[in-house]
Amino acid sequence: MAPVRVVGAAIVDSLERPTRLLAGRRSAPPALAGLWEFPGGKVEPGEDATQALVRELREELGIEARVGAEVPAGSRALEETGWGWPLKPGASMRVFFAEVSGGEPAPLEDHDELRWLSLSAGSDGVVESVEWIPADLPIVSAVVEAAAR
Repeated sequence: MAPVRVVGAAIVDSLERPTRLLAGRRSAPPALAGLWEFPGGKVEPGEDATQALVRELREELGIEARVGAEVPAGSRALEETGWGWPLKPGASMRVFFAEVSGGEPAPLEDHDELRWLSLSAGSDGVVESVEWIPADLPIVSAVVEAAAR
């Protein structure tokens, strides 16, 4: 079976000076419903990672997005998956910073709520205030670290 390649967006309020991150709460499948994640989805045949991400954000959130830098997966993750951050056996995800360039984010598919979370520790809505899908936790840490630079 071919590996499942997924893309996710760390949507921030500004690619240049990020202070907030947009997270989506899963509505399905039952095992993930109620947990928070990076919006995105599977890369389709013939698409590269950024094309897939732009398409997924249009479908899931009804927005146009400007894609920025990739959130680098650690060398151990790349050795394990050859693609990006491990999600589950046979599936991995590359995550890119992005900002909204058109439209207003809405939970159109796969999510029942969207929330802007602060990237600053000790403030309301900080990214640690929601329950993330376990596979996304190391990515959340990497996003917070990268945004602080």
